[in-house]
Formats: sequence, structure tokens, C-alpha cells
Amino acid sequence: MSSKTSAPLSVQHTLLLRAVRHEPVPRVPVWLMRQAGRSDPAYLAYRDRTGLDLHALFRSAEHAFALSLLPRRFGVDAIVLYQDILTPLEPMGADFRFVPGPVLAQPIRDAAAVRLKSCDPAARLPFIGEAIHALKRELGSGLPLIGFAGAPFTLAAFLIEGSSPGSMERTLAFASEQPQAFGDLMERLTRMTVDYLNYQAACGADVLQLFESVGDGIPRALYERFAQPSHQRILGSLNPALPAILFVKGSPYPDLMLESGAAVLSVGTNVSLRDLLARGKGRIAVQGNVDNRVLAAGTARRVAEAVRSCIAESGGRGHVLNLNHGLLPETPPANVLAFVQAARAVRLSA
Repeated sequence: MSSKTSAPLSVQHTLLLRAVRHEPVPRVPVWLMRQAGRSDPAYLAYRDRTGLDLHALFRSAEHAFALSLLPRRFGVDAIVLYQDILTPLEPMGADFRFVPGPVLAQPIRDAAAVRLKSCDPAARLPFIGEAIHALKRELGSGLPLIGFAGAPFTLAAFLIEGSSPGSMERTLAFASEQPQAFGDLMERLTRMTVDYLNYQAACGADVLQLFESVGDGIPRALYERFAQPSHQRILGSLNPALPAILFVKGSPYPDLMLESGAAVLSVGTNVSLRDLLARGKGRIAVQGNVDNRVLAAGTARRVAEAVRSCIAESGGRGHVLNLNHGLLPETPPANVLAFVQAARAVRLSA
């Protein structure tokens, strides 16, 4: 298997990796969370042609390869693996089905139900490695490949709620009222996430992102007790040669994100990129933080204005342009193109 240490030097010099290291770049690199799916007509047409449901698409290296590459036509500066954060839960004994959203037949509701098995990703998720290897062969040194995983608190919320978490009433009650059992669940998920991300890195991923997709719903006390330690342990267990991005939806605790160990903090519109960079004192880069609703409902001119404003706020150094969250399903493809083109048009001074 390829590894980061044997990657071509030119991969290290792609725009995104240079920006993460705070090196001078001619422009801010750009990609979008959920760029490989949902709002893209080419993605929807692909699904129609195959007739496959999400469960089947996620578990096919061939389809993951093809779908991951679709956003390349927009001119993005990175390709993200087409996959779902719930995929590694199936070999642990939690098989979500998509009808159309994820549904778990037997949610975890008490200590006795915390029976997740360990997972060897190379043995149980070979299609992930196959897709990454194929993508690296295709991309060569031209674009970096981003691998990712769901953070343990987010995965726990899906497991306890049995579907998309929403308000997380059951999850928050479980964590507060049964902290030992919830801690056991977090421990199992943390170990799996470390192995899963390291497997993606060993297969050739250039960047890794950890998604705390329920971050805006976690009270600070529970975040400090459960989410923050899991972030620190996961990020501290990865190859330090690979940049790791921490995304926390809503970014309610940027002070804690700064102490997570992530090289890049992906934040929402409530966080000033300039202030975060200043507080990070060169230790971190930032990602974000254009409002995804602007792309969903705004004009191309409004999208371009939002891009320019975002880049002006960061100053352009140590910044990867992205959204505050993933692309919304109703986003017009023309606005995705306008977003990327606007980013590519803003030239930075030396």
C-alpha cells in the first residue's frame, strides 16, 4: 500500500496542502462538503442509471470511485471520498438501511445493548481501500484526496436515536443518566475511528477530516466529558504527516476546537476566521465558512460576494475555502460553479 511518506513531492505542493501549512499561495484553495452527491444532477442521474440504493453505492469501490470524481469538473482543489459516516458501523453489528434516510432496526437504548464488535477495516471494509487506491491512481499528484470519518459522539447519536439524530433527546439523556455505558460506547467508537482513519491514510488518503455533525446540539459539559477527549485521542493517533481537519457543526466551542490537536479547524458562520487564526498563532489553519444557504438560495452574484468577503476576513493565508456545513440538496449546480469560480478569481498578494 502507498503511504504519505512515499507520496510524490508534488502532492505535497498542491494548493490545499500548501495553504494548510500557511505557505504563500496565489489563491485560496476550495472544495465543498458533500460535493460528491445530493445537489449534483450528474450524481442523481448516475443513481438513476444504476438503480442502486445508497447502501449498495457506499459499499462499491467502483461506484465510490466514479462518484468521488464528479466534482472535478467544477474545478475544486480536492476530491473527497464518496462515502457515508455510518459505513464502518455495519461490521460492528449496526447495519443502517437507507429508506431514504438511515434507519437502524435495533437502536442502542441501554447499557445491555452496547455490544458493538471491534472492526478490522482492511478485512471488513476492503471496498474503502480499493476505492482510495483507484482514486490515487487516477488523481496522481494533481489533486489531494480527502478521507473522513464520523466522530464518535455523532456516531453514538445515530446508534441511540436509530436514525438521523435531530434534537438528540435520547442521546443526551443516555449520556447524562448512564455515563458509564455511554463512555463504553464512546470507547468502542473511538478505537474504531482511529483504525478506520489510519486505514484510509495507509491506502493513500492525503488529508483526513473528522465530522462532529451533531456538534451544535452537544451541551458544553457533555462535549468536555465525551466529545473533546475523543477528538484529542483520535487526532493524536493519526500520522502527523497528514493534515487532519476537525469539523464541528455550528462550532459552539472554538476554544475547545483549538485544543483538539487538529491541523485545520472547519468552522461555521458564527466564528471569525481572522480571530480564530490569531488565537491559533500559526498552529492551525481554518476551513470554511460561507453559509450554505447562500449557495442554495442566492444569486451567482451573491455567492461571489460571499466568497470574496470570506477570503477577505481570513486574509487568504492558512485558509481553505468551504461552507459552514455540507451542500444543501436544493443547491443549484450553477451556484456551486459560481462558488468555485469566484474562489479561483481572487488572487492573493505575495
